[in-house]
Amino acid sequence: MSVKKTVHCIISDKTIVQKTEITIKKRGKKMKTIETNTEKIAELAALAEKHNVKFLRLQFVDIFGTLKNVAIPITHVGDSLTNGTGFDGSSIKGFTPIYDSDMIAMPDPNTWAILPWRPKELTTARMICDIMRPGGRPFEGDPRYILKRAIKKATDMGYNFLTGPELEFFLVRMDNGGCMSPMDSGGYFDMMPMDMGTDVRRAAILAMEDFGLEIEMSHHEVAPGQHEIDFRYAEALEAADKSITYKQATKAMAVQLGMYATFMPKPYYGENGSGMHVHQSLFAVDTGKNAFYDASADSSLSDVGKWYIGGLLKHAKALTAVVAPTINSYKRLVPGYEAPVYISWAFANRSALVRVPNYHPNLEKAIRAEFRCPDVSCNPYLAYAVMLSAGLDGIKNQIEMPETLNCTGLNVYDLTEQDLADRGIKTLPGSLTEALNELEKDTVIKEALGEYTFNLYLKLKRAEVAEYEEFVKGDPDHKQKITQWEIDKYLIRV
Repeated sequence: MSVKKTVHCIISDKTIVQKTEITIKKRGKKMKTIETNTEKIAELAALAEKHNVKFLRLQFVDIFGTLKNVAIPITHVGDSLTNGTGFDGSSIKGFTPIYDSDMIAMPDPNTWAILPWRPKELTTARMICDIMRPGGRPFEGDPRYILKRAIKKATDMGYNFLTGPELEFFLVRMDNGGCMSPMDSGGYFDMMPMDMGTDVRRAAILAMEDFGLEIEMSHHEVAPGQHEIDFRYAEALEAADKSITYKQATKAMAVQLGMYATFMPKPYYGENGSGMHVHQSLFAVDTGKNAFYDASADSSLSDVGKWYIGGLLKHAKALTAVVAPTINSYKRLVPGYEAPVYISWAFANRSALVRVPNYHPNLEKAIRAEFRCPDVSCNPYLAYAVMLSAGLDGIKNQIEMPETLNCTGLNVYDLTEQDLADRGIKTLPGSLTEALNELEKDTVIKEALGEYTFNLYLKLKRAEVAEYEEFVKGDPDHKQKITQWEIDKYLIRV
C-alpha cells in the first residue's frame, strides 16, 4: 500500500481546512483516489502500510452496551472515513425498525488501534464509530451520541466531565457439561497459588496498553475468581471508549488462555458481585481547576461538588435502571456483600452509595465523587450520560445533601430500619422492575436518554423482566440463587 498526500490550506474564521488526496495501491495497482477534508486519512493509511494491516473493524455498541462490529478491507479505509459504512440498523438491539433500517457507521479516527491479539500476517485494526442516519444526521439512539449530548450540556455550563471507572470481572472455567466454576480460590490482594489469574491480568494489561490505556494497578478481588484492573481517569467519552476496549481485551486474553472473563454482576450466589464504581469530577473549562475542590471546605469538597452529589442522590433510584441494568444486578445490590443499597454519602466510608475518597484531602485533582452502585453489565455511554445529567441537575438547582446522609463513622449496613428512617436514608430499588418504575417517573434522566432511547429502553427491559418471570414461575427460591436463565443470558454477552 502506498500513499500520496497533497495538502491545500484555506484560512477562514481562523480555521484551517486541510484537503488531502489519498492514493491507495494494492498488489501494485492503483485502487482508488479519495479527496477529503480529513488529514487523518493520510496518517492512518501510512500506519496501515507500516504495520501491514489487512482489515479494519468498525465497532459500536447497541442499546445495552454489547459490542458490535463489521470488518472491511483496509483498502476501503479512506471511503469509510469520508462517507461511513452502511449497515442494517434493524438487526441491532435498540436501533431502528425494519422499515427505516439504513444506518451509517462513521469511524472516529482518534480511536484507531491495532488489535494486539490478531496474528501479524492478518493484522487487524479497529476504530469506534458514531452512528448516523443517511445524510449525515446523528442517530438519536446512538449511545455514544447520547453521551456526547450530555457532555455538551456540561461544557455549556463551563465544565469538563472526567470519569475513572473500576471494572471488576470473574475468570471462570467451563466443563464439558457446561457447568462453570471460578478459576481460583483467591481473595482480596492474594497471590499465587490462590490467585491463578495473574497471567490473564498480565496479558490483558499488555493488550490494553497497546490500545492506549494507562494502567494504574491490578489485583485479585474479594470473591474466588474475581479480579480488577484499573486504568487512569479520562474525559468521559474517552473513558467510555476505553471501558468497551477493556472488556474486549480482557475477554480476548482470557479465551486465549483457556477460560472466560465474565462481566456478569453476580455469577455466584453467596459471594461478592462485580461492580463498576465510577469516580467522577468536573473541571472548569476556562481555568482547568477542579470544580469539586475548595481548600477552605470540610475535606476540601466545594459547594459544586456537594450539589453534584445531591443530584446523584436525588436521582439514584432512577439511575439504577441504567447503571445496574440486569435482573442479575439486583442480586448484587443486597446488604452484606460490599455493594451499596442505601442512598447515603460519606467521606471515605465504603458502605455509602456515594463516597468522597479521602486519600489526599488537600490535593486538588484528587477530590471527586465515587458512585458505587453501577455494575459492569451497564452500557458505559448511557451510564456516564445519566450520572452526569443527575449531577448537573444538582448543580443547576443547588440540591443540598441532607446532613443526615453524611454517615461518616458509621457502617450503614449495621443500622436498623428505625435508624435508617430516623436519618432519612432511603433504599435503592430491590429489583429491575422497581428501578424501571423509578426511571419512568424521572424527567431529568428521561431527557438525558432522549425520548427515542428512553421509550425503547423501557420496552426492551420490561420484556427482559417478563422473560425471566416466565422462567422462574413456580420457583419461590429464585431470588436466593443464580438461575440458569441468568447464566445463559448474561455470562458471555455482557
